[in-house]
Amino acid sequence: MKKMKNLIKTFMVFAIALSFNSCSNDDDTPKQKTIAEIASANPNLSILVQALDRAGLVATFNSAGDFTVFAPTNTAFQSFLTANGFTTIDQVPLPLLTEVLKNHVLAESFTSSELTTGYVKTLAKGSASTTNTLSMFIDLTTGVKINGGATNGGANVVLTSANILASNGVIHVVDNVIGLPTVVNHAIANPNFSSLVSTLTSDGQPDFVGILSGAGPFTVFAPTNAAFTALTPELAAIPLTPTSAQLTTVLQYHVVSPANVLASTLTNGMVVTPLAGGTFTVNTTSGATITDGSGRVTNIIATDVQASNGVIHAVDRVLLPSFN
Repeated sequence: MKKMKNLIKTFMVFAIALSFNSCSNDDDTPKQKTIAEIASANPNLSILVQALDRAGLVATFNSAGDFTVFAPTNTAFQSFLTANGFTTIDQVPLPLLTEVLKNHVLAESFTSSELTTGYVKTLAKGSASTTNTLSMFIDLTTGVKINGGATNGGANVVLTSANILASNGVIHVVDNVIGLPTVVNHAIANPNFSSLVSTLTSDGQPDFVGILSGAGPFTVFAPTNAAFTALTPELAAIPLTPTSAQLTTVLQYHVVSPANVLASTLTNGMVVTPLAGGTFTVNTTSGATITDGSGRVTNIIATDVQASNGVIHAVDRVLLPSFN
């Protein structure tokens, strides 16, 4: 009996010791740092931290949440300041700085392996919409390219500095400050609009890039590459070889201004007057479609790609006005 009591006593001491050691190990485990803490500890992100502090956003990234932050390096910020005629972060107008910073943030955390090619929403707003936040185009064809890369006002993720995990999200270091994209930037960024961009910039056309980079706002019904491919045999069957002037009219027929028309405001039977003049009709009874001036029906296949100066909706056919 005594032997049994001693055995029980030994077991209890062992269990208490094990429990104590376990608690001690838990207490010694370092807590995961927040996005703000990680950025503050990285000397290569010091200008970003200064910018966040000036915009009053440090507290946001120091609290609970689930964010993806594309973090520009000091070199990227210096290039941004120089390109815009500023010497320091303090010289950047605060409203602009705040929206530019928010344009680097997604309201959900994504590691690089969780990102997919396509559009995501940032926390920023441009001047065209007070409700629809700016879109960001992610292209994973080669690495992680954002909004077409640095030459288009976007950036590339520095792959050796991606996936920095924080308690409230993930940081990806990028090589450029991501500007507030225009409808032109978004058209250039998406490879599926390359035929549209090529046509807009072709010989004999007005400066559509300059026009659509302006204040707007613009609503652009943007034909995909497949839409332009399908147009060639269709024109041959008419037959019709558009002149430069007719091509200009066709391109202007896809733009409504001044307007930032979101998909939620489209109604059945809505008659729209584009820049080219004439009209086309929106139908919503069986999915969103457009009946153009030539009586052709086109599907709206993607909506609400928000830019700073307007919005893009993708369509699967090139809209044609009546040439009669």
